Amino acid sequence: MDSILIRRHYARNTLFRMIILSVATAGLLLWKWDFIADVYFKHNLTAAGPILNGSILVLFTLGLLRIIVLLLHYVREERALVQFARNQKDAPQDPLRKVAQKSIIAHRYHTMKRLGDANAPVNHNALASTLVAAESTRNGFPRFINNILILTGVFGTIVSLSIALIGASNMLENSVDISGMSAVIHGMSTALSTTITAIVCYVYFSYFNHKLYDVQTNLISAVEQITTNYLLPRFQVQADSVLYEFTGLVRGLQNLVKQMDDSQNTFQHVEKRLINTLDVYRNKVESLSGDMSEIKQLLKLGFRLPPEK
Repeated sequence: MDSILIRRHYARNTLFRMIILSVATAGLLLWKWDFIADVYFKHNLTAAGPILNGSILVLFTLGLLRIIVLLLHYVREERALVQFARNQKDAPQDPLRKVAQKSIIAHRYHTMKRLGDANAPVNHNALASTLVAAESTRNGFPRFINNILILTGVFGTIVSLSIALIGASNMLENSVDISGMSAVIHGMSTALSTTITAIVCYVYFSYFNHKLYDVQTNLISAVEQITTNYLLPRFQVQADSVLYEFTGLVRGLQNLVKQMDDSQNTFQHVEKRLINTLDVYRNKVESLSGDMSEIKQLLKLGFRLPPEK
């Protein structure tokens, strides 16, 4: 893992940051509840304010839930990636040990293994582009929410100003029309509330949407590094790699020839020793034969045996 530049818990830390910021926001809302009640719940002559603010919050909540789901997905992907990189050192014969089979790195491994078994060239650029395209489709809904969230505030402001203009028109037609003034106040209050809601939601959502892109970039970068460091040398066959393997084979053959030459020298030395041993044994046998003849002659003389005919 030393050569792989990956923040192991980047997605999990982003989730923790989201929870902390949400708790802080909730505390701030409780602290300023009187002001929020004045802006959002007073002077509501129509249902325009609750409907517009509710629509903004619904879009914001749906987009945020999608970001949370994606972050949880990337937490699992980071865990699988770290385990795969650890297996390269601890269990290289089983690189997918304890790695989720549906993870990105497992899919990349199986893809490169199929290409390697088929003796097909591995196009790393194509694999990387495919992964980036596949992962970018996951961010479609958050990207859509991020683009339209601020526009919902503008839309709410326009609708609220329209209500205020209608009230102003009625007030101008009849100078004693109190409902016209109330409509103006309601319209301006709704415009303010929708603008605040949209801006706050946009800032919060945009921050974590960008963090989601950072998490995704961090993961894809680590996948490509592991592919370059571990998978390409294992499955890709190129002219340079073949030449390197052939050079290693030649070196191995040279070592083998040297060992065989050493063995031949050893055999020659053993052969010389065996020849010397046989010469010594032959000399001893010849001397023993002479000694036996002499002993035989002595025995004949001692026992006064007749000589052999």
